[in-house]
Parts: sequence; C-alpha cells; structure tokens
Amino acid sequence: MRATSPVIVGRHDEIGLLSGALDSVQRRSGRALFLLGEAGIGKSRLVGECAYRAYELGMPVLRGRATSTGLVVPFRPLAEALASRFRAAGTPDDPELTPYHPALARLVPEWRKGSAPGYPETVVELAEALLRLLSVLGREAGCAILLEDLHDCDTETVAVVEYVIDNLAELPILLLGTLRPEPGAALDLVRSAERRHVAAVRELGPLGEAQARALTGACLEARPEEIPDAVHRRLAERAAGNPYLLEVLLADLLDTGRLCRTDGGWAATEQPEGSVPSDIVRSWARRLERLDEPVRELLLASATLGSQFSVTVLQTVTRFEGRALFSHLRSAVEAGFIAPDGAAPDRYAFRHSLTAEALISSLAPAERASLARRAAAAIEDSGQPLDEDGRQLVASLQLAAGNRAAAARQFAEAGRRMLASGAYGSAVVLLERAQSLAAEGDRSAVAESLALARAKGGDLDGALTLADALPPVPARSEAAARRGEAHIELAWVAVMTERTADATRQADAARALLGPDPLAGRRAALAVVDGHLALLPGNGRAPRGPAETERAVREAAETAEAEGLPVVACQAWQLLALLRREQGFDAADGALERMLSLSTEHALPIWRVEALVRLGANAFMRTGDASRLLSARAAAAELGALMLTRTVDGLLAMNAVLCARWEEAQEIIDRSARASARVGDLSAHRYLLLAGATLAAHRGRRREMDRALAAFRRAGGEQSLLVPLRSGLCRAFGALLEEDRERAAAELDEALAWEADHPSYYYLSGRYGLRPLLRVLAGEADRAELEAARSAPGGTLAWNRQFLELGGAVLLGRAGDAAGAASMMASFEVSAAPFPVARHLGLRLAADPARADGWGEPVAWLRTAEEFFYGAGVQPVASACRAALRQAGASVTQHRGGWDRIPSPLRSSGVTPREYEVFVLLPERPGNQQIARRLSISPRTVEKHMASLLSKTGRADRAALCEFAAECAVDSA
Repeated sequence: MRATSPVIVGRHDEIGLLSGALDSVQRRSGRALFLLGEAGIGKSRLVGECAYRAYELGMPVLRGRATSTGLVVPFRPLAEALASRFRAAGTPDDPELTPYHPALARLVPEWRKGSAPGYPETVVELAEALLRLLSVLGREAGCAILLEDLHDCDTETVAVVEYVIDNLAELPILLLGTLRPEPGAALDLVRSAERRHVAAVRELGPLGEAQARALTGACLEARPEEIPDAVHRRLAERAAGNPYLLEVLLADLLDTGRLCRTDGGWAATEQPEGSVPSDIVRSWARRLERLDEPVRELLLASATLGSQFSVTVLQTVTRFEGRALFSHLRSAVEAGFIAPDGAAPDRYAFRHSLTAEALISSLAPAERASLARRAAAAIEDSGQPLDEDGRQLVASLQLAAGNRAAAARQFAEAGRRMLASGAYGSAVVLLERAQSLAAEGDRSAVAESLALARAKGGDLDGALTLADALPPVPARSEAAARRGEAHIELAWVAVMTERTADATRQADAARALLGPDPLAGRRAALAVVDGHLALLPGNGRAPRGPAETERAVREAAETAEAEGLPVVACQAWQLLALLRREQGFDAADGALERMLSLSTEHALPIWRVEALVRLGANAFMRTGDASRLLSARAAAAELGALMLTRTVDGLLAMNAVLCARWEEAQEIIDRSARASARVGDLSAHRYLLLAGATLAAHRGRRREMDRALAAFRRAGGEQSLLVPLRSGLCRAFGALLEEDRERAAAELDEALAWEADHPSYYYLSGRYGLRPLLRVLAGEADRAELEAARSAPGGTLAWNRQFLELGGAVLLGRAGDAAGAASMMASFEVSAAPFPVARHLGLRLAADPARADGWGEPVAWLRTAEEFFYGAGVQPVASACRAALRQAGASVTQHRGGWDRIPSPLRSSGVTPREYEVFVLLPERPGNQQIARRLSISPRTVEKHMASLLSKTGRADRAALCEFAAECAVDSA
C-alpha cells in the first residue's frame, strides 16, 4: 500500500516564494531560484506545485531532470525540458528563432535540417539560443523552465544554466532548479549566483514535529490526533523530518498490517517500538521480499543500472523474454518501486533515487559485485555497438565489480568520443575519471586527451599545465607521434586565442617529438600553425618574409589535400587568402574559392561558411557593397554558426559606419556587442567596440569616441591586430572632423609605424588612402608616392581609392592641369558616392588647394560640404567651410534656425547658436586660441562668447563652465 500525501505540508514560505517569482516574471522581471536540500526533503513536490501554478497563469512550462545514473549525458535536463514542451507542438515557428534552430537542434535532434549537424561551436552559443527561445515563449505571459537534480548534471548544462541566470534580469523567464548540497560544479554555481545576487537560494530543512504529524495525517486522510502517538514518535525518530522517508516508513507499517484502520480510527496492532525496520534499507528490503522472485530479480538488476534505466539494456542483462519482461515491469510499477520515465518511452525510473540505493545496499558486498560483473558482461557481449552512454554504464558496472582498469578504458573511450563531438566539459569529467582509475602505463594517453579537452573547453592554462607534467616518451616512437599531434592541437588553440608564446612553445614541443622528418600530414598541420604565428606579434621566431610564409602554407594546403585532411587544408587556404592580399584581392579570393570548394566537397559546413564570410568581406572592401556579406550572414545564421554571425555583424556595422547609415550601425553594434560580451567572443567583441568608436568618430563626437575606445582598450584591443584601424580609420578621421590635420597626420604616422613592425592585413588604416592624401595636401608627397599607394592591393579598395583620386586631382591642379584635375575629381565623386561623410570631407579638403591653384569649383564644393556637416552636427568642419567661403568672397548661408540643437535648459537661458558652438568644445578644456582656430573666428569673439556663457549659465569661472559642459555632453550622449 502507498502512503502519499495529497498536499504539501510545512512549505508555506517556499510556496509563497514561488508565487512571488511567478508574479515577477509576468511583469517581465526574470528570476532564478534554486531549492537546495537532501534527497526526499520535498524539492520535486515544490517544483510540481510551481508547474501547476505556472500553468494556471497561462505560462509555457519546460521541465527536465538530470540523470542520477552516474552517466555524463550532455544537456540531458535541457533536452528533456524542451522535449516536454515541443514533443507534440513541433518546431517553434517564430521568425525571431529561425537563426537559432540549428543551435537548438543539439537539444532536439528532430529540428535538424538535412544531414549536416550544424552544431554551435561552443556551449555558450547554445546557451544564447536557449535564452532567445525562452524569451519568445514568455512574450505573452512569461515562461518557466524547471530543472531538477542539477547535482547530477553535466558541466555543459551547468555552463548553460549559469549563462541563462546571468542574463535573464529583464526577460520574462523563471528558472527554477533543484539540487542536493553535494560538492560539485552545480553547487558552486548556485553559491556563486547567490553571492552575485543573480539568484535566490532556499535551503529546505527537515519538517518540525508538528509538521511531521500533519504530514502523517494527510497521508492517512485523518486528523493527526487520530493516529497513535507511538506511531508519530517512531516515524519522527526514523524519518528525521524527511517527508519521503516518512512516507516510505508509513507505507511499511501499512503493508505489514502493524498500522490499520479500525472503527474507532487508526490503531497500531503491534508496538512499533521494536518492529519498525531500523532504517530505510531494511524497509525497502522487506517490501522486496514480498514480491515474486522474477520481479525481485528484475528490480535488483534495475537498481544495479541506476535510478533510471533503459528497458532494452535491462532485457539484455536479465534475458527476460519481452512479454515476461513487461509483465514484471507492471508488477514493479504497481508495487510503487518504479514508474515510466516521461523523458523517453524506453525508459523507467525508480520512484526516488533513494529506492535504488536502498535495494542495492540490501545486498552483501560480494553479491553486489557479482551482480554488477554479470550486468557488465551481458552488455559487452550483446553484440550491440556501445555509444557514449553505454560505455559509461559499463564503466560504472566494472567499477562496482572492482575492475578499475576496465572501467578506466571505457571512461576514456567515452571521453574521447565526447571530445570529438564538441562536448568538451563532459569529456573533461570522463577523462578525469579515467585518469584516476587507469593503470600506470595508460595514464599518459588519457592525460593527453584530457589536455585537449581542457584546451578546447576554454581552460588553456589548465591544459598547458597538464601537458607540461606529462612524462617523457621515447623520441620517434608511436607514443611520441601521438604526443606530438596533441601538442599541434594545443598550439592551434593557442594561436586562435592569440596566445603567441604558448603557441610557439607547443609547436616547438611537437617538432622536437616528431623529429626533422615527420609524416606529411603532421608536417602540414605544423606549417599552418607556423604560418599563423608569423602574423602574430612577439612570436619569438626569426622574421620570415611573406613570400616564404606563403610558400610554406601553400605546400601545407596541397599536402593536407593529398593526405585526406580537409580541415587542415581549409585552415591553410584560409591563411593563404590573408597572405595573398599582398598580391591583390583576386588572388585572395582564389584561395577562398578553393576553401569553399573543399568544404563543400567534404561536408564541412562551418568551414564553408567561413569561406563565404571572407569572400563577402573582400567584396565589401573592394566595392563598398555589402550584399555578398549579407548573403554570408544568412548562411551562417542558417547553419547556427553564431560566432561567425557576430563576426559578419562586425563587418556589416563597419560598412554601415563608412556609408553613414548611423542608425543601422548602432543597432548592429548594440545587439551584437552585448551578445559577444555575454559569450566571451573576444575577437568579435573587440571589432564591434572599434566599430562603435569609429561610428562616434565619423559623426564628430569626440567624447563618445573616447569612451568607446576605453572599452576597446579594456577588452585587450591595444594588444590586438586592430591597432592600425584604431589609429587611422577611427582617431585620424575624427581629428579631421575637428579640423585638426596635425593630429590626424600623427595618428596616421602611428598606424604606419605599427604596421612597419607587425604584419598587417587591415587595409583601411590610412596607409593606402587617407595618409597619402594628407601628405599631398601638406606638400610632402609627390606623384610617385601617390602611385605607389595606388598600385598596392590596398589602393584598389573603394574606401582608399576615393582619397587617392582626390590626391591625384590636387597634384594635377597644382601642376596647372585644370582639365585633368577636374576629370580626376569626377572620378572621386563616383568612387566616394557610397561614403557620404568621406565624400563631403574630401570636397572640403580639396577646396582650399583648388581655390589657390585656380581649378575646379571650390565655392560650390564648400557650400555642399557646409550644408552636409551643418546638418550632421559636425560644427568644426561646417564653421571651417563658412570661413573659407568668406575668404573666397562668397556669400555664406546663415543657419539662424540652429536653436533646435541647443538643449532646452541652455536654450531657455538664452544661449545662442554661436555661443553653443563654443560650449560644445569646452569638455576638452581648449584655450581661446584653439577654439578660435576650430570655429574660424577671432580670439576676441571667443572671449565675448565665454563671458556670455558664464553669465547665462550662472557658473563662477571657466573651470566650472567646462565641468558643466562635460555633464551636458554625457547627458546628451
């Protein structure tokens, strides 16, 4: 007989906490809540109550549980949670989720399209996809995801849960998790989240005496006082306030007839003091004895397999015929031992994990070991191939049987398979188990695999420490070859994270192990690593010319193709595309087309999209047209390659900046910069931050640019290959919009000096366009210097070509060739059409030499530029254009309506547009001479405006006025 309470007893405060969390979620205030307590304390019942209340509120509910079998199953509770919602509903059709379907297909295989898996590259990518899914589900009424037994879950799930709780503050999501207070990654996460105030933790303690009495009464559908006090006392002693144990012990009393209902209520037929089982193990053993022998055998075999088990595996172990097997399963279900597992039709689970533990504990140690040995042998001898779960199960059984070496081999193989599938965290867990169990001679091989798992999982420092501790192996032996390959892979991970010194050390270690003449495939992989190292600053290698590097990488690409190593070949062709930019972008595109062909032929979807992205980037730089880049982004999104998608977003943002599509650029940067920061995609994050700084610079917003560059610096941008773009494309261009050519030239010189010491393949830094133009304007460059820039591959790019044509026009006009200069200006107008800010800045820059040398239409150019920059709010250039028009004797348009740009408090104080032009410069604390130069007015006029501003704003002195201007600039930003 069962004794289960129909109501929750003694958890009023916890239920109130859940209700409050659900209310918050309906108000779009996300909550994370964890219930912590020992087995049987009542966590699952509270989760069930939460689910019921969420359903009543119309919330979608997703519910999953980690496996308690001891198996490492990546994402099991998440997969079960999604299945609980979408098993019947199918793939969600909201357009916002379309880019995330490939990533989510890792949890729901039915959502995959075609044969290519399209898995996300990192666990964090999957976490972002899950967060978007939950946000969409909760759009109307909120959403609840309930995850139980997190103490048993894999490290990948822990990483996903951590990501979700860190980012749900303003989303309509409740994440409720349960776990036992057992040391491990899940408990560490929960305690850390509690300290960071991103999650609430409620520890469930035992029921008090009154609550235990109330629970007993609820189980028996009687008032507590109707039950003998001796029963209450004995249950309190044995259950110690644990609701589950109390129900089990009470069921034992009912089953044995020692507690029964009489006409006068409930009575104990025997004194419970001496007859109640001494502990939970004896209670379950007693109930087991009352079952038929086949059912007992089935339950003991099931318990050996864990608290959850597969019917297929159980049949293999017990060898029961199908009809008999299901008959015995029904008997076990009716006896209250097990129940069908809702996660899959083939699976059953014990009613509580303590049940399986109690049944196994009821056996003598030798009997337990014998049962585990027979089960392991039955599974291994079944003739069925073992997947990762099967190998872990066999390993656990071998360990229970006392065979540590056999267990180590199975754990190691399961870990290597996890590593190959990209489940790096689970691979680390399994390989660490294997390493602790392996015999002395097998530990090195396991440690090598473990080092790779740690490196690819993001713990490169831990991986390198482990690799350094490996014992030496004989040179040129099979073990040395295997160790060398591990060092090559570690070197590749270090290269991709720009850990130059570590990559160099690992490559050198591989070379020492493999000897001077390694096998062709290994030699090719090393050459690709060396090629990347040649591009990184501080590589500690003797300088190698581009031609030598390209020759080595080309040979590696051909070797990798011949040896059947398509991934290494794609890595090589990708690097060749970068190196061949020096020969021209046609050559670079040729390498990328070969990479595209290889990746398509060998079904390598990630590498195919990598090729498409780089082809799109080259097209954008050559023409200014981003259409091919948009197609590449669509391909990346369809695949679910979210890291590549963010890389493309950075390029699209920069394209929008250069083309003056400000709102589009800002929307991309805001969206993708936050996402890249959340997932730790440092390369994309830096580029997006630089795009944000460049956006501010190209709008003439110096303070915004400085703030964005400070964020870029904090993200490690000053140690990256983006330094020339920071100086040339961002700061130098911004200086020109402040009419500070001297500072612009210094920034461009700084970029050139950096490129002289480091290989650089960013061609928009000014070296091939803006810098030659400024040198022409300053009389420092001749036609030969301009032609050298024009003939370089970088000079063919659309952004650079406009400046070179402008410089050519100035030189022709200076030489007296007015017709040639006019023709070159016409070419400039065509080239500059996609870039409005650069075009109008070019007109302003060309006007002065054109007026001095008597060619072109300088007055018309100045009027056009002045109107554009006045409308864009770039006052220094607009003022300079007006000053130049006055010097040319031309009439100047008066923008008396400039009041709309003045903030309301200043406008109401009577600040005029001309005074406001001075005011916006004050945060930089310039002197009067600097202000006069930038606004093309006299220092005396500046003094008059300053005095007026002090009077109208009520500031005591110039310093206070500058501080006030800085505050206003922050507020308006």
